[in-house]
Amino acid sequence: MENVTMQTRNLSFLLSEAAGRRSRAQATIPAGTGVVEAGTVIGELTAAAGSFVPSPAAETVGIEGAEVATAILGYSVDATSADVEVTIIDRDAEAKLPTLKFDASVDDEAKTAAKVAQLNAVGIRAR
Repeated sequence: MENVTMQTRNLSFLLSEAAGRRSRAQATIPAGTGVVEAGTVIGELTAAAGSFVPSPAAETVGIEGAEVATAILGYSVDATSADVEVTIIDRDAEAKLPTLKFDASVDDEAKTAAKVAQLNAVGIRAR
């Protein structure tokens, strides 16, 4: 029998959020970002307000500003060839830390702790 790996479920990282839709916002994942899974920690681009990419561990040329984690992607998307409008969690929420996805450059506990602290600063608690 063949083993099958399940993909990340949309919003499965979310423990709780504010009443109504106060924890959610609309944003854009720009073309060229590729496939981004639900639960990915993202940062906003300085040059393009409202556009988010996976948050790298340090400032990266071309995606300045994204090094500061400010939200979590709610639904998996494919932004390989076109901009994609998405729902993000950007305030007043709790997330399951083990289910969060990080940029490949966030590759040790210290970098992960820094991203968790940045999320905490905007009101998202990762537990």
